[in-house]
Amino acid sequence: MESFDRGTYGYDVAFFQKNNIDYLELTVNGSSGKVLIIPNLQGRVMTSTAEGSKGKSFGWINYDVFQSGERSAQFNPFGGEERLWLGPEGGPFSIYFKPGTEQVFANWVVPKELDTEPFRIVEQGLSKALFQKEFSIENASGTVMDMEIQRSVEILSKEHTEQALGMRLNDELSFVAFESVNSLSNQGTNDWNSTDGVLSLWMLCMFNPSEQGVVFVPYKTGSIEELGKIVTDNYFGEVPADRLIVKDGTIFFKVDGKYRSKIGVPPMRALPYCGSYDPISKVLTLLWYSNPEIPGKYVNSVWGDQDDPLSGDVVNSYNDGPTDDGSVMGPFYEIESSSPAAMLKSGEKLSHTQRIFHITGDEKYLSEITESMFNLTIDEIKEAF
Repeated sequence: MESFDRGTYGYDVAFFQKNNIDYLELTVNGSSGKVLIIPNLQGRVMTSTAEGSKGKSFGWINYDVFQSGERSAQFNPFGGEERLWLGPEGGPFSIYFKPGTEQVFANWVVPKELDTEPFRIVEQGLSKALFQKEFSIENASGTVMDMEIQRSVEILSKEHTEQALGMRLNDELSFVAFESVNSLSNQGTNDWNSTDGVLSLWMLCMFNPSEQGVVFVPYKTGSIEELGKIVTDNYFGEVPADRLIVKDGTIFFKVDGKYRSKIGVPPMRALPYCGSYDPISKVLTLLWYSNPEIPGKYVNSVWGDQDDPLSGDVVNSYNDGPTDDGSVMGPFYEIESSSPAAMLKSGEKLSHTQRIFHITGDEKYLSEITESMFNLTIDEIKEAF
């Protein structure tokens, strides 16, 4: 670890080696991009880099939790650039609270299958790995749900990255991109429905914050009467106006790791692309997910009683910061995407695909990307706040 500066990909690789934590590394010919996965943490992408071992490490990693060797029965915040969870977190269909318990933090428990248990490696190659897990879980309504999850992660070549973005990347830019395909199948004899319970695939991406970091989320424009509200901004109390701006088809959200807050975009407003920009390190991060053309129902993760368990958001972003007692888990920030509610009959399957792109280099070339995809210049993103 002494050979690499903290914050580099090489430092993180050495950290896992030193702590005897098994990992897989995905690479692709002709690229210095790398993706690091831990199979024993559900095939979680812990981090990636665009510029080899000395390049910036993009995922947020909780070194203290790994080093402690202790494991909590409630939740172990290991971090990771892309982890798979299941929604909803709260309400009658939650799998994070036992039936009959009050939905408060003391009773909140992350299922071990999504926290500390490994996924089985089904296939492993130079650029792609496939993982699988079967398990049963009981939701807050007392419904037992038998399921199988499959998850593949593949690093993308420059050709596939350009195809996915629909544009050519300037040769002066460095990048890494990967795609995960996640499927959830109903292995039980009972159908999943809006009476007994449904689940969703929930992808959470944890990144390192920046003093000037900005998340930008485009949304479908139109009247509130036609499309409903633009953004949910009261997950942890209303987000202050100097941290959230809704303007001309884009939501801007400050992600400096200094104020605990979260936003969400509902189905009628959601578009399949969003991103963030760090002006200090000149890193543009883009997220794409498989958003259905016809908006579906999404699970509601709000804790406690709910008027509608299928009124959840599609895209979320979280900015970490001090809790009520002053403690901070990270700091980090998240961008999240969810699948529609999995109304699956016995034997049926639902899939959710997500792609993460990290691109760094001259802002002139980065701006070409944001102008083409979002009709935004890099300067407009930088100057949002």
